[in-house]
Amino acid sequence: MLRRVSVSAAEARCIALAAQGFDRARPNAPNDVRHFRRAMAAIAVLQLDFVNVLLPAHFMMIWSRLGAYDRSRFERYLYDSGEHTEQWAHEASIVASSDWPLLQYRRRDYSQWKTSPLHKMPDKAAYLDSILAHVDAEGGTTSNDLPAVAGPKRKAGDWHRSIPRWGLEHHFGSGNLAVRRRLKNFQRVYDNPGRVIDDCHLARSLDEADAQRELLRKAARSLGVATCHDLADYYRMKIGMVMPRIEELVEEGALRAISVDGWSEPAYLAADAKMPREIRGASLLSPFDPVVWFRPRAERLFGFEYRIEIYVPESKRRWGYYVLPFRQCDELTARVDLKADRKNSRLLVQHAYLESGAARESTAHALAAELRSLAEWLQLEEIQIKKASAFEKALARLL
Repeated sequence: MLRRVSVSAAEARCIALAAQGFDRARPNAPNDVRHFRRAMAAIAVLQLDFVNVLLPAHFMMIWSRLGAYDRSRFERYLYDSGEHTEQWAHEASIVASSDWPLLQYRRRDYSQWKTSPLHKMPDKAAYLDSILAHVDAEGGTTSNDLPAVAGPKRKAGDWHRSIPRWGLEHHFGSGNLAVRRRLKNFQRVYDNPGRVIDDCHLARSLDEADAQRELLRKAARSLGVATCHDLADYYRMKIGMVMPRIEELVEEGALRAISVDGWSEPAYLAADAKMPREIRGASLLSPFDPVVWFRPRAERLFGFEYRIEIYVPESKRRWGYYVLPFRQCDELTARVDLKADRKNSRLLVQHAYLESGAARESTAHALAAELRSLAEWLQLEEIQIKKASAFEKALARLL
């Protein structure tokens, strides 16, 4: 462990980015499974989000760390290697299969959404049992493989789920089913956990306190330096249950209490945290990247006020529909509203904003290079940018 009782704000940024794997340059051979494994180990919780205006967010997270990898090969690694599984962790996420026993308390406490139509089914228990019987007999199952069941009428603007889908997701949340794979349309294929997850993970049992300590250790490794709220948020744990566990981890030496210049809350340093002298390179970040997903932490670390505005009415958006932060070395120097216009093979830069204090020309050069690489990886032939601001004009000249 770093023998420090305090770190500067810049050192905290380097520690945090190194913990997420940004202390290494993107590899020349990004499709090597060892690089997939290293990226996943650093992230630990790959939050799933399938908004496809650019590309699904979890694929962007791997791009940020590895560059132009083969997405199909990465998906096969995730779902066929046996090393990972989908679970409710931060949100719906991919985690290590060995995390299955750590999240047992979450599955035990799982409850259906209040809006679930299953609540109103008079034969709910029998219906749910019939789904498990189908999966037992048939194996991998999607909601389309189950008989249709009449449900409530869809209201305008509703995100519609069929009754079979509600049933499958109930069993997934409760741990009765696991996800075998995703189809090309992102639909889940469910199966018995015993056919998806290694027996050694299914058989392992921990009490709740032990599981929470292990989750906090993992969160600390992925954060490097963190407040108690940062640690709690990583696996969406309640702050009341986290505080006693953090004290226990400090006593055993897994965490060290430190102060960070400019932070109003106490911080904790992970036992194996690295503090490189500098962080190099540049990368666009998904809105759901652990570097920025907890907005108070992003503001505390980088002075970066961030909100994703997908659900904000267009007239009230400040930045744009799908805005990605841009990391340059150990700072966030810009943000860009991006869209993949696949029909016309264009990467649309709908807005680009320079952060306060960032150098316009050097940021424009670094961002232009990242946009060219991203467009090439997405097989988009052209980059189109609006030229309203001085920064956008500088960026357009380079593109």
